Amino acid sequence: MREIVLDTETTGFEYKQGHRLVEIGCVELVNHMPTGNVYHQYINPERDMPEGAFRVHGLSEEYLRDFPIFKEIAQEFIDFIAGDTLVIHNAGFDVPFLNWELKQHGLAEMENNVVDTLIMARKQFPGSPANLDALCRRFTIDNSNREKHGALLDSELLAEVYLELIGGRQPGLMLAKDAGDGDDVSKVERVFREPRPHQASAEELAAHAAFLEQIKDPIWLRDGGETT
Repeated sequence: MREIVLDTETTGFEYKQGHRLVEIGCVELVNHMPTGNVYHQYINPERDMPEGAFRVHGLSEEYLRDFPIFKEIAQEFIDFIAGDTLVIHNAGFDVPFLNWELKQHGLAEMENNVVDTLIMARKQFPGSPANLDALCRRFTIDNSNREKHGALLDSELLAEVYLELIGGRQPGLMLAKDAGDGDDVSKVERVFREPRPHQASAEELAAHAAFLEQIKDPIWLRDGGETT
């Protein structure tokens, strides 16, 4: 099972107000475990960088100017996520931004299944902070490198948080694909044992009769019944 943990950075909160994507980070999971395969891309937003957004992620207009625009990286991004499930923290923010960018360049919107870890965290820990930093603290995940938001770093941290939200890493419970085919069962050496005798011995019958004699008023002797 392949899943993609995804995060984005933008110039602001609303694409309807002209804000744009400036960074995409993705981490591949297979059977809930990171494979080391990632997708990371800075994007030239073709506009200025508001001070508030710069304080969040530290990406300036000057720094991003030499990177490709979204249209130039869109297909590579689509190929990476393919049709697999996306794991996103607050998907209601990232998904509309991505779909708007895709639509602006004549590309189809994403139809991937989406798992929103923000919703998961709020259900599991109602009333508690559910932002990424708070969840890292809760699960003792080292986020000391997170001085500012970064799409790839945040995706890597979110991958660890996601695994904890679904029950923690339990690789011992997973069936290894290379553990062997079912045919290997026939190759297991079986030790032959003689069948056990089922007929009671004379000593066992005598011991059983003596035991029955000790029982007072047995129900099987009522109404003229006899032992068998």
